[in-house]
Amino acid sequence: MRILIINGPNINFIGIREKEIYGQEGFAKLLKMLEQKAKEEGIEIETFQSNGEGEIIDRIQKAYFEEMDGIIINPGAYTHYSYAICDALASVEMPKIEVHISNVHKREEFRHVSVTAPACTGQIVGLGLNGYLYAVEAIKSMISSQK
Repeated sequence: MRILIINGPNINFIGIREKEIYGQEGFAKLLKMLEQKAKEEGIEIETFQSNGEGEIIDRIQKAYFEEMDGIIINPGAYTHYSYAICDALASVEMPKIEVHISNVHKREEFRHVSVTAPACTGQIVGLGLNGYLYAVEAIKSMISSQK
């Protein structure tokens, strides 16, 4: 089983930016957590981070050709206005989960709406870095139930 984890703009700056919102743990910690989770679950996890919308779209499309089993995505600010990322997600048939470290529904009003979530199977918000781990478990469960 192969799961792609895509992180959008500024996610590589967690632990540096707005620690009161995103916490003290840095991006390297997230990558270590995902590496450990992959070992525990006996699956392959590939991570990708980009601050560019086009690169994120290209990576989603590449996931299709690589026959990835699922995608976990934190589109960052693109969540709220990237119809292009939404279209890319909608074009690939596989389980997809949108993750947000903070509870976007408790933040500024513009963050309450996700234009990318409708193209995803589900959404996890406000559970910190652990949200990624829960998303891995959810995708693994979805894929197992399809077989």
